[in-house]
Amino acid sequence: MIATQPQLPLLGTMAGFRRFSVPEYHRLTEIGVLTEDDNLELIEGYLVLKMARNPPHDCSIQLVSGACNAATPAGWCVRIQCAITLPDSEPEPDITVARGTARNYAAHHPSPSEIGTLVEVADSTLLGDRADKARIYARANIPIYWIVNLIDRQIEVHEQPSGPTTAPAYAKTTTYRLGDAIPFVLDGTVVATFAVQDLLP
Repeated sequence: MIATQPQLPLLGTMAGFRRFSVPEYHRLTEIGVLTEDDNLELIEGYLVLKMARNPPHDCSIQLVSGACNAATPAGWCVRIQCAITLPDSEPEPDITVARGTARNYAAHHPSPSEIGTLVEVADSTLLGDRADKARIYARANIPIYWIVNLIDRQIEVHEQPSGPTTAPAYAKTTTYRLGDAIPFVLDGTVVATFAVQDLLP
């Protein structure tokens, strides 16, 4: 998650902070400069601390991932807080629905063409998930991006990504509130519908 307040990258040069490419980020991991214990993700070239999680956040991840797992058809898999590889970022969305099975990703993280839906659960990170993550995912042409908004108790579904334009964004946003049914869409097909209240803690 990206915090609502700006964060400086954690690695830089004497002249100031620098951006890292995705291959550089991978190399830092391979040679042991970065480890799983560093709790970082690459966001638009910068190394950013991931936010701490609270019980409602984790509960919602379990509720959404459980619903998606039960409804996901053959040929797709549900990944929880696992990395994805984008052109300038390697975030770790709360939930990724990706093509294939877990074994398809034994040697690489899912790329945009392999992703059907991404989900971020947001409370303190809401502004960053709406602005930063939406921009990053729209630039990468992720077709559907959900924000499970714990503050307002609603789910915001972003569709129709712009791709790598000067101002990447999603053209369509639909807000689903308590009492609504939210469609779970993969490859343009509704594979299930979920009650919003069933996905919130």
